[in-house]
Amino acid sequence: MTIWVLFMAAAHILGIISTLHVLMTGRTSQGTIAWGVTLNTFPVVAVPAYWILGRSKFEGYVTTKRMANSDFDREYQYLIDQLSAHRIPKADLPFGGVAAELVADLPFLTGNKTELLINGEKTFDSILKGMAEAEHYILFQFYIVHDDEIGRKIKDLLLSKATAGVQVYFLYDEIGSHDLPKAYLNELKAAGVQAHAFNTRKGPRNRFQINFRNHRKIVVVDGAKAWIGGHNVGDEYLGKDPTFGNWRDTHMKITGPAALAAQLSFSTDWHWATDDAMLHLNWKPVPSADSDVPVIVVPSGPADDVETASLMFLHAINAAKERIWIQSPYFVPDDAIISALQLAAMRGVDVRILIPDAIDHTMVWLCAFSYYDDATATGANIYRYTNGFLHAKTILIDDITSAVGTANLDNRSLRLNFEVTSWVYDKTFAAEMEQMYLNDFENSRLMTTDDLGKRPWWFKLAVRFARLTAPIQ
Repeated sequence: MTIWVLFMAAAHILGIISTLHVLMTGRTSQGTIAWGVTLNTFPVVAVPAYWILGRSKFEGYVTTKRMANSDFDREYQYLIDQLSAHRIPKADLPFGGVAAELVADLPFLTGNKTELLINGEKTFDSILKGMAEAEHYILFQFYIVHDDEIGRKIKDLLLSKATAGVQVYFLYDEIGSHDLPKAYLNELKAAGVQAHAFNTRKGPRNRFQINFRNHRKIVVVDGAKAWIGGHNVGDEYLGKDPTFGNWRDTHMKITGPAALAAQLSFSTDWHWATDDAMLHLNWKPVPSADSDVPVIVVPSGPADDVETASLMFLHAINAAKERIWIQSPYFVPDDAIISALQLAAMRGVDVRILIPDAIDHTMVWLCAFSYYDDATATGANIYRYTNGFLHAKTILIDDITSAVGTANLDNRSLRLNFEVTSWVYDKTFAAEMEQMYLNDFENSRLMTTDDLGKRPWWFKLAVRFARLTAPIQ
């Protein structure tokens, strides 16, 4: 009995200490109150949960990226100087462009060629072809890599390029790729490929932190070409999973100076994982010979001084004058984004949000129902994609601005994941995006009040419970 009393007393003391910590560092008042109540009511469960799931800032990475007077910092400043010749003059920036550059900590760059890659076959054909043409190095980063047909096809190509003398850097998230066999990695390493996990638990303050993910998907070849988008490496992304069937996803290819911005995102991640600043890479911008599309690449993550991804979405919604179309497999927005969507609809903007009808993660799928009334109260529309599973993360604003990236419209992408999004300021690319959306709307259904209203009471209860878990989804 004495041991039990001492244990409970210690748990409550730790609960109080943890409450003080969340009061000083909590992101939102709602989250702070929720953690505070739980930590003091159920400290035995809540204290370890808080120290594993509750932190919102990733320690150490930000100092690596901005270490004053370091070789890496000097290389970064040199890169910005090199890119200055390809910057868009402030007077020619799109609406809100100055704010976008501040959020990205990188400029809008001209001299790019862009290619929209719809679905897995087109995406992986483009990536495999691009890597096969590599002469000096390949930077390869994915959240999930599977040892299946497409995973082995990529591995074989990387082995071939490494054997031919091309430097290959392979970065993966250790949680997303938890089932990637050691034999797969060992085979790469034996051929000279430098393969590393991102290692989110690096450093004493991150040791027990498993809530952060590196969700980026980036491929860079020779500093001249880059691929960014929603696909991971797995056969399901080619529509070969019998559970989901057709897999709707989107990537894009960038040829030109903006590829260096994707390279910078990779190199900062690589620097964190390995302490190698990758100063030997090509940092000289090479403009496309036949295109001049303005592009800005926006890395975001929990090491940023501000909530970059959240500001990025808010900025996009507030900038829209005629339409804001959004694709996201997960729709768990915060109050600020819901309010921005409501205001956009009130301004007369055509607001459409396209989410999957198929279930990937049950709690997230349930949670989306709870946002229907809020999102549609002023005229926004939510569509559910019915032809398989929608995994694309894209945005289309008016008839000129669009984005393809890795960030979902949920708390994890907004605040806890390392993400990257490529923004394109070009009418031709936007027209391709528009056609893509129109095709997807044809394979979707418009949500109505009946989607939740005609469900049984227990389903509605599950939806409300799922809403309570939104901050940790």
